[in-house]
Amino acid sequence: GLIMLILIGTVPTAYALNPDLSARNMAGFAKHAERAEQVLTGLGTGVAAPADPRAEVTRYLQSKQAGPEVIPAMAALAGQVGRDVAGHASLAAVPAADVSVLRADFYMMSESLRLLEKRDDVKLLSDDKAALKSFKSDVDGAVRFIPLWVKVVIAIALGLGTIVGWKRIVITVGEKIGKARLTYAQGAAAGLVAAGTIGAADALGLPVSTTHVLSSGIAGTMAANGSGLQMATIRNLLLAWVLTLPVSVMLSGVLYYLFVKLI
Repeated sequence: GLIMLILIGTVPTAYALNPDLSARNMAGFAKHAERAEQVLTGLGTGVAAPADPRAEVTRYLQSKQAGPEVIPAMAALAGQVGRDVAGHASLAAVPAADVSVLRADFYMMSESLRLLEKRDDVKLLSDDKAALKSFKSDVDGAVRFIPLWVKVVIAIALGLGTIVGWKRIVITVGEKIGKARLTYAQGAAAGLVAAGTIGAADALGLPVSTTHVLSSGIAGTMAANGSGLQMATIRNLLLAWVLTLPVSVMLSGVLYYLFVKLI
């Protein structure tokens, strides 16, 4: 738990931008940005870009209402992103003061392009779609990544946590959710449902909890089997699920306030 907490606290600042993008990747990034700017400019023919493209794209993402200046603003922002990237040998070389702005631009471009793909009033040729897809892949790769060492450390931390606390987990899942012990068939059914649900949620970009999904699947098999549920365990699980979000928000807010005041 402590290792996970440290990683969560350090990764966002130390790895705000993917430092592994090489000079070759950066050159391709800038080229894709330039091509995306050309495509978007063609879509917005006849409308000038607003004085503040970032503000217009931000408004679009917040309201989901596409005005005539949205696509020209996206074109201008894509061009700006390309020029910003071309000015550095790698993302690791971006000055710390500029990281937050560039990262925000990447996210805005990714999300606005995602929304653009869903618009029925925007018709794109196959080549134009490919160009925008390449650019979106570049910006996503710059901010939505996990360093290999983080994956390894998290896997080790989760493995050690399971080794230490496996008995409590197994007893709760296997014996305390239902009134009968979990059978192999029930475990297989719950596992398949959990895998399918988590896979679908990942494809749709929905936030789900593996623990919630698996526990609910096991409860479903117990209900279907007619063995019944242990309501005390179900109540405790539901209470923990409900309280996790507000308690975490409150604790993190208090800790942040204390850190700001004390450090």
